[in-house]
Amino acid sequence: MNFAQHIRSVPDFPKKGIVFRDITTLLKNPRAFSAAVDALADHFNNSGANIIVGPESRGFIFGAALAYKMKLSFVPVRKPGKLPAETVSETYLLEYGSDTIEMHKDAVKSGDKVLLIDDLLATGGTMEAACRLVEKLGGIIVGIGFLIELSFLPGREKLRKYPVFTLIDYKTE
Repeated sequence: MNFAQHIRSVPDFPKKGIVFRDITTLLKNPRAFSAAVDALADHFNNSGANIIVGPESRGFIFGAALAYKMKLSFVPVRKPGKLPAETVSETYLLEYGSDTIEMHKDAVKSGDKVLLIDDLLATGGTMEAACRLVEKLGGIIVGIGFLIELSFLPGREKLRKYPVFTLIDYKTE
């Protein structure tokens, strides 16, 4: 399936000069959404993963659906103060400033094989921080998957030590 035909491009959002890749058009198409989850599952089927980790918020959509499809555990990564039990946190740099993400301390155990899933790879900061969280708890990252990659940005470079797979690659804005 040509997944890109199900993505809406919104020019000048959130600011002038940026083309926002809107996944909601794919999500509202049951065949396209199902096919995307199936394609990710097919690719990672032999990864050995026993846990899928998905960052807030669209990583929840694809990560949970993929965990269901592959019959694996799902672990959410959230912004600070959103998880009820003891957490570990990781701070990462943004273009202007920084952000922090958290995961429950007992979400990943030493030796767990972890697959990380999100909707979009751009600069890679969020996913790089999520990888550090997993490894801080002793997890072994067996793969990272995205629906979309903006390959004109340096995200893949930040994740170069991991196997990264994407379904759609936008080479230009």
